[in-house]
Amino acid sequence: MTVFPSAVQAPTDARQVLERCRALVLPALREAVGRTHPWVGEMAAYSFGWCEVGGAPTAVSGGKGVRQALAVLGAEAAGAPGRVAVPGAVAVELVHAFSLLHDDIMDGDASRRRRPTVWKAYGTGPAVLAGDALFALAVETLAVAPAGPQAVRLLSVALQDLVRGQADDLLFATRPWAGPERVRPDEYRTMAEHKTGALLGCAAALGALLGGAPPAAVSALDRAGRHLGIAFQMVDDLLGIWGDPAVTGKPVYGDLRERKKTFPVLAALDSPAAGRLCALLESATDPGEAAALIEESGGRSAALAEARRHVTAVQAALAEVPLEARAAEELRALLDFVVRRDL
Repeated sequence: MTVFPSAVQAPTDARQVLERCRALVLPALREAVGRTHPWVGEMAAYSFGWCEVGGAPTAVSGGKGVRQALAVLGAEAAGAPGRVAVPGAVAVELVHAFSLLHDDIMDGDASRRRRPTVWKAYGTGPAVLAGDALFALAVETLAVAPAGPQAVRLLSVALQDLVRGQADDLLFATRPWAGPERVRPDEYRTMAEHKTGALLGCAAALGALLGGAPPAAVSALDRAGRHLGIAFQMVDDLLGIWGDPAVTGKPVYGDLRERKKTFPVLAALDSPAAGRLCALLESATDPGEAAALIEESGGRSAALAEARRHVTAVQAALAEVPLEARAAEELRALLDFVVRRDL
């Protein structure tokens, strides 16, 4: 089943867009990591999939590179060459890697992309240090770029939101499934915008800023990225329950087994079946039955509707301001690629 049969139909191959932007940004990203202490640099390189523990080169995938592509396309949408956005692209990639290193420690995740996380491979203290180094590199990279003060300000706002989102996500785990203290869907939506959307919005906005775009275009691209982040999170939540393990790399019903308070679950808890669902979630003995009840109670359809609403909001934000035609097409192709995943 395709998540968005009516999503953007762009002729552009998003994978080619990602590869083009990755090729533009990767040399500068490697150069930045190479400026760190050699041991810290090795941990950073391991986190990007460039090497194994000990430094031996490897070809492990380091992720899709959506954020760096958004930065490059943000500059091109302003009519500037993509290379002017490279400092912004490098900065958001470094911040994203920093956040993953620390998130894995906070969440106790032992693997990422089918191999040990940095804290499992090197230790908790070293992983924290590597994350701190990546954060410092990101700020330095932007500070010396053209429009540095404004760029650092944009990144700082996104980082504050990212911290808010992570704090809420951690606190959600301590709150009950039912009662006045339970997590509401609107709270989750705000968390997703902060934790996932803020850096996506920042990436596109940084590219536009470094490309000389007017404030209205910078703001529109920031909003587009934030809505994209929420849509991405909704699809991720659907895949976390009903996704094909061959596609997701996670066991079926994985999020239910881990007792995660994701949007489909929270939406279903607003239904008359909330009492029965709470009992299933508390016992965690039959995730299949819980998944079926969540779907019967409208949780799956609510998450799909929420994702579609934010896809529409991305398109509306992109239509608010004049953008260079080819870059706008590639931005829409990237939107399609990010949210069009099979369940």
